[in-house]
Amino acid sequence: MSLHPAQVLFAGEKPFPALPAVDHYAGAEKLMMKALKLQQELGPVFDLTCDCEDGAQAGAEAEHAQMVVEVVNGAENHFGRVGARIHDVTHPHWQRDLEILVGGAGRRLAFVTIPKVRSAADAAEQIRGLRRVEAACGLERALPVHVLIETHGALREAWEIAALDGVESIDFGLMDFVSGHHGAIPGNAMKSPGQFEHPLVVRAKADIAAAALANGVVPSHNVTTELQDVAVIRNDAERARREFGFLRMWSIHPNQILPIIAAMQPDFSEVEEAAAILCAAQDNAWGPIRHQGRLHDRASYRYYWELLQRARNTGMELPGETRQRFFTGAGH
Repeated sequence: MSLHPAQVLFAGEKPFPALPAVDHYAGAEKLMMKALKLQQELGPVFDLTCDCEDGAQAGAEAEHAQMVVEVVNGAENHFGRVGARIHDVTHPHWQRDLEILVGGAGRRLAFVTIPKVRSAADAAEQIRGLRRVEAACGLERALPVHVLIETHGALREAWEIAALDGVESIDFGLMDFVSGHHGAIPGNAMKSPGQFEHPLVVRAKADIAAAALANGVVPSHNVTTELQDVAVIRNDAERARREFGFLRMWSIHPNQILPIIAAMQPDFSEVEEAAAILCAAQDNAWGPIRHQGRLHDRASYRYYWELLQRARNTGMELPGETRQRFFTGAGH
């Protein structure tokens, strides 16, 4: 029986998360349902994050969280790729958010996002709270955690945050980060091209991406403020991917989803090469092979396997034999 890449390429180490390239945010039930309808049409090529923080009206936090439970559990959630953002650690409702969300929809939640952390200690406190609620609810799995980095303290401790057990993604919050500089960073750094040029913002993006990738978690880029011009949206995503190494990006409008996905897709010729190399490697029981005059072994196989996963998660058409070998059957 041929061994699957996941069985042999990451023995003894944590595999890199294979997440969709877009994290789409919605705060109102109408917008959540609209996003789920689009997800049904496109497939699981983007995640939906239901926002219980900024999306919830003051005083109606519990009702909003319960509505999100119904969305996550609803029949429209075809792929199980719906998460939720809770309140930050200073908000009195954050623990109740977890009790409602995990208690009501823990078996279907894809992840929990925690915002505005000021330090690794803040993130760790909320993760411990999540684990307590999971245990109290009898949940058999630990929900993945996404951490939003948008403060000076969180940026300073990005490596420690990315290393916390259970963290799957660290996300850059550009607007709050710029605002936190008290006018020292101009407002045009909240949009392009300034967001890719101002040294303090460039440093933050590079530090976050480096911390995430070094710790085996996904770096997720901030939103683009452009809602209509597809070329601008795609260019922002391409710069985030090519210049800074981000593998995922936030979306706040349906118009942004497809351009971001297109920008995050690997080059098709490299996908074809990856497919050929991995098929040959599997045929050789994952020993070294020679492909087009070059030697390949498990080090390069890991690269090509993650590239294939990224291609699949961005909706690229894979060669039929590759789909059959690596992406059919339970768990694939």
